[in-house]
Amino acid sequence: MISGRALISGITGQDGSYLAELLLEKGYEVHGIVRRASVENFERIDHLRDRIVLHQGDLLDQSSLVKIAKEVDPSEVYNLAAQSFVPTSWLQPDLTGEFTALGVSRMLEAVRWVDPQARFYQASSSEMFGKVREMPQSETTPFYPRSPYAVAKLFGHWITVNYRESYGLFAVSGILFNHESPRRGREFVTRKISEHVAKIKLGLLDELLLGNLDAKRDWGYAKEYVEAMWLMLQQETPKDFVIGTGTQHSVREFTEIAFAHVGLDPKDFVRMDPRFVRPAEVDTLLADPTKAREELGWSAKTSFEDLVKKMVDADLALQERASGRRMGDAKSR
Repeated sequence: MISGRALISGITGQDGSYLAELLLEKGYEVHGIVRRASVENFERIDHLRDRIVLHQGDLLDQSSLVKIAKEVDPSEVYNLAAQSFVPTSWLQPDLTGEFTALGVSRMLEAVRWVDPQARFYQASSSEMFGKVREMPQSETTPFYPRSPYAVAKLFGHWITVNYRESYGLFAVSGILFNHESPRRGREFVTRKISEHVAKIKLGLLDELLLGNLDAKRDWGYAKEYVEAMWLMLQQETPKDFVIGTGTQHSVREFTEIAFAHVGLDPKDFVRMDPRFVRPAEVDTLLADPTKAREELGWSAKTSFEDLVKKMVDADLALQERASGRRMGDAKSR
């Protein structure tokens, strides 16, 4: 069994929780960085609390990151923390830049100061491609970010490259395309759809308001994507990788599969709301994961349809427990 000590920022998020599970399975000692908050949300890692060690720190506070790095002395550092919701980045561009851009510099500096031999993973994003320059997008595709979030992610990506080339750090970026799961935040469109479908089926809601139904994305299963993160840090030389399925689907297709899974027609419930349209839209994203398949031996396994159904089933179970209703109790629609 592999042994090591890993430090994860953003451990309470979707990817962080799945990564923590994976590393524990591989025999790692797992540490996580959490922000102090008046209301702590450890829902995704509650089942792991007795197997991981949490440290209070903040990507806005360099000294806290250095202190944690010294205490933990990790062999691998995974920087997954960020302000990661694209619409919020237009409302809070400065804060998004502090967390999502400069937060990466602070994490890299902590590694460089404490143990430059530690291996560093940066969570980059397909949103950096934005107004895409070619189809599909690979590691060599030029970037054209279309939101403050994407611009901040691009800074984090290039500062990781810069520290690798300037200081000789084993620092890599995973350019992950959209990856979803039942642990996805409720503000993201995929989870919004699956949760609303469950509530509509149970008679708790009557409609689903969405923005651009024709936006196309390359959607995969988050639990599989964290394995790619780990694989990147096991290579002999540090390289950046695009991670995705190589197929794309529209938001409209996501809604159609989700509603059909519970025997409903989305035309009866889905409404377009201009409030949810981005100021600068990213119309299409499609990964070329050839390099990951050939060099990491990684490829996505869960189909788009199975992913959608998995999310709907999880939200149905969650809403049934919360409301006390069952699918059979709702009136026929």
